Amino acid sequence: MLRFAIASLALAVGVAAAAAQDMKSPRIAPTRVDWDAVAVELGALDPAKTAVGMPELMAKLNRATGERFANIAASPVPVLLPFDTAAFLRDRTAVPETAAASANAPADNYLLGFDSVPFFYPGPAGYDAVVVARAQERRELGMGFSDAIYIHIGGSALLYELGEPRGMIGWPVHGLDEIPGIRRIFLENYVRYTFVRYGVPYVVAIECSDGAIRFRKMSCRDADRIAVRFLKALRVAGGTPRAQPEAITADTIERPASQSTVFTYHSPGDILPGTGFRRRGGVADYTVYSKLRFPLADAPAFANSQSFMNWGDCDATGRSGAGFLDGVKAYRCRVDGQMLVLDESAADNYSYPWRDNFCEHRYFYVGQCPGGLGHQGQDIRPASCKQRIQGANRCEPYQHDVVAVRDGAVLRSSSQEALYIVANSPNERVRFRYLHMLPKQFNADGMVSGRLVHEGEVIGKVGNFFRRERATTYHLHFDMQVPTRYGWVFVNPYMTLVAAYERLIRGRGQEIRDEENREGVPTASIKQPLTAAPAPPEVAAAKPTETAVESPSEAMHSGIKSDEQVESSPIKASLPDHVNGRHGGVERHGTRAGKPVVVRSVGRGVPRTGARTGHSRRHIHAGYDYYQTGYGSF
Repeated sequence: MLRFAIASLALAVGVAAAAAQDMKSPRIAPTRVDWDAVAVELGALDPAKTAVGMPELMAKLNRATGERFANIAASPVPVLLPFDTAAFLRDRTAVPETAAASANAPADNYLLGFDSVPFFYPGPAGYDAVVVARAQERRELGMGFSDAIYIHIGGSALLYELGEPRGMIGWPVHGLDEIPGIRRIFLENYVRYTFVRYGVPYVVAIECSDGAIRFRKMSCRDADRIAVRFLKALRVAGGTPRAQPEAITADTIERPASQSTVFTYHSPGDILPGTGFRRRGGVADYTVYSKLRFPLADAPAFANSQSFMNWGDCDATGRSGAGFLDGVKAYRCRVDGQMLVLDESAADNYSYPWRDNFCEHRYFYVGQCPGGLGHQGQDIRPASCKQRIQGANRCEPYQHDVVAVRDGAVLRSSSQEALYIVANSPNERVRFRYLHMLPKQFNADGMVSGRLVHEGEVIGKVGNFFRRERATTYHLHFDMQVPTRYGWVFVNPYMTLVAAYERLIRGRGQEIRDEENREGVPTASIKQPLTAAPAPPEVAAAKPTETAVESPSEAMHSGIKSDEQVESSPIKASLPDHVNGRHGGVERHGTRAGKPVVVRSVGRGVPRTGARTGHSRRHIHAGYDYYQTGYGSF
């Protein structure tokens, strides 16, 4: 009996340990900065200052260049930019009484032929910057590309430890012998130059196509010409020596103690059968990359496919008619044969369990997916679908609020569909991307590069915009990128979203692991209201035992912890920092009506968005360029 009790206890402990390992924190390694090497380089600018200590030397440099690059001293790594630091310091020293006036002078005076720096965001984990170049101002390069060229550069105090991405192409480096160990790769639609200087990993990246100039995308050959000039122009512009940790621990997991009665989710990587690229599966990544606030303001919400569920287009993989179902036209996607209807308000679209679709069939490069291509992120539907006209079978957009998942800085040009939020804290450096919201409203609300946002702040509404309005289903696309030795790469956000949703509803979800044993698992379908537009939208419950969860008013405190916040840093921007922090509520019983949402009349006269990607490879579908529009450009 004693042996039996001990064995039972060991088994229970083993089961609990296995369950505790389902969600895991990311593996992050710190970098080691060689500030002595920086001192030698800066000493060459002014030999008289070589006796000055490194902290004093960098503090003086930061005070000067901080006039051009706000809060540059916040970077714990040397900031490299195409900036003529020597000329700037010389001119500033020569006329000290006009230093204040020089601060208002155009920043491109010292940018060594580059146009501007619309985005600069330093923080405890490093820095990110976007530099604009214009080919017409570089006629000696013989380039015919007419649009602005966005060059991303970043230096990182930490790296996420991931395996080598699939689909990465290594290219030889020419003309950069002065940079030891530099690598040139093509990955996820960007040509990237990676190198280590002063012990710090840096990456320079430019979006390009490896074919001729087309679809407003520059060729990778032209991108290389710009990148080589850019790399040769890099100078130390600032940064502050700091004590460096021996290791970095990312505390990203905080699960509620109580169990949700209805929230269920399929395992990560368990995509709809047959819907992976070349019928390959997903990636079973249980990593919770960030302790974020769920991106939709209110619950319930449903993570599932918008291409391979009702009203989905099967992502150009083919479909066949299947008559009618309850008076609605039915069809099947050929890759999986699932019966679907041409009605995006169908109950299955607004039901548990959740389903991962990170590696679902798309023509986007995703290095973490088995097929090398995939979706890049997760589709999320809000609580309900409201139809403008009964029987229209389409959801009315802009009914549900979308919030910032972390404190950070917006990275977005005014012509871009996508909105990035860049988070930078001592143990986190992540880029979050939102898609299918309304670009015109982003511009009206000042959601462009340099805008600071706070966790829980409303940044827009769920939409169906993809190059134009009503071009996709009513949902939010959400994805994440982290810095690695190969530069920024897409990672599966699914378990990060599961953990965030559990905190929003204050209940643990039930994971569905076994495809063959799912009897008794609640699906929690929602019957969609077929109301006309003037009627206030009803936020339906997921099932009688779970009511819609709404964010409390600003005067209330949710009690949900929000650790590892980024301290607000001034960023070069003339836009006000609007704050409207909102946090999730609790899982309740009963029913409650949703708040009325104003539906704005919006037209289709939106300027054409960012350039399309035309990277041509033999195995890429002919429609690939269509899917790339407006997604990646800065």
